[in-house]
Amino acid sequence: MSLQCGIVGLPNVGKSTLFNCLSSAKAQSANFPFCTIEPNVGVITVPDERLIQLGELCHPERGVIPTSVEIVDIAGLVKGASRGEGLGNKFLANIRETDAIIHVLRCFDDENVVHVDGSVDPIRDKEVIDTELQLKDLETVESRIQKTEKQAKAGGDKQAKVALEVMLKYQAALSQGRNARTVTLDNKEEEAAAKEMFLLTNKPVLYVCNVDEASAVTGNAYVEAVKQAVAQENAQVMVLAAKIESEIAELDSYEERQMFLEEIGLQESGVNRLIKAAYALLDLRTFLTAGSDEVRAWTFRAGWKAPQCAGVIHTDFERGFIRAEVIKYEDYISLGGESACRAAGKLGVEGKDYLVQDGDIMHFLFNV
Repeated sequence: MSLQCGIVGLPNVGKSTLFNCLSSAKAQSANFPFCTIEPNVGVITVPDERLIQLGELCHPERGVIPTSVEIVDIAGLVKGASRGEGLGNKFLANIRETDAIIHVLRCFDDENVVHVDGSVDPIRDKEVIDTELQLKDLETVESRIQKTEKQAKAGGDKQAKVALEVMLKYQAALSQGRNARTVTLDNKEEEAAAKEMFLLTNKPVLYVCNVDEASAVTGNAYVEAVKQAVAQENAQVMVLAAKIESEIAELDSYEERQMFLEEIGLQESGVNRLIKAAYALLDLRTFLTAGSDEVRAWTFRAGWKAPQCAGVIHTDFERGFIRAEVIKYEDYISLGGESACRAAGKLGVEGKDYLVQDGDIMHFLFNV
């Protein structure tokens, strides 16, 4: 399942430093704008403590295989991007290809790191990018309205009428400087029509406040301002100190990293929290397979049924799906494995309509 989160932000807010912490693919990190010109793509392992527990219980011959998500570091944007200023056209094309946005905001003071606008103001920075994306979306919506109006009136096309209603809602919001994701849609038909528009400001977004070491645990006034500014959006906010994360990433052992985190008052690295948040932002979940050969995590979309999840492993599994045997992770761990779960009646036999849950340990039966 190839889904991507794009890291965006103004130049010099810490995007590439953060990307380098996330991925073994090293983006150039330098104190000047546009140091990342081509989008860098990293395939990031998703941390999952459940895999460690299952590995210790099953002792799999081929080991433990986690799932992953793709992170893309996209070139910094400046005012006028919607008109092609700077690397605007490249930025907009790259962000359009992503499924969700990680928007990095500079929330730290450092006179040694140049800001393109001369001062630190995360709300202004957010609005710069918002405005450029909104202008591009408004251009997209208005170019479609006239054509859709004709379809809705001339042919009595019901789908066109629904699409037109959605476009007019988006036009009103975007004209007022609001992102498309703030618009309330009335029903599933409108939601379906909205998806067909692929608007930039309708993508799910996570705002990452990049702070200094002193603010890594508690945040600061900049972070509070960001939280207030996005309160009406369907968006998440998290705090992370990219400079500290880069220092943690250089430590060799897990024990050293944990000691470092404890010293500054953190239970888990910001990178781990960010990867998990990005995974959830894409509306992804994990089911598991466990046995003596391997323990493995598999990615699926929330709301998928058993045959669709079987198809993640192999298309034949979905095509010839018969049933799924399902054990809840908690039961598997507490009882000590599959055999004990069978004996205790904790193994469920599920059919084609079963909605798979995050953490389900599954075995598929199929015939082709």
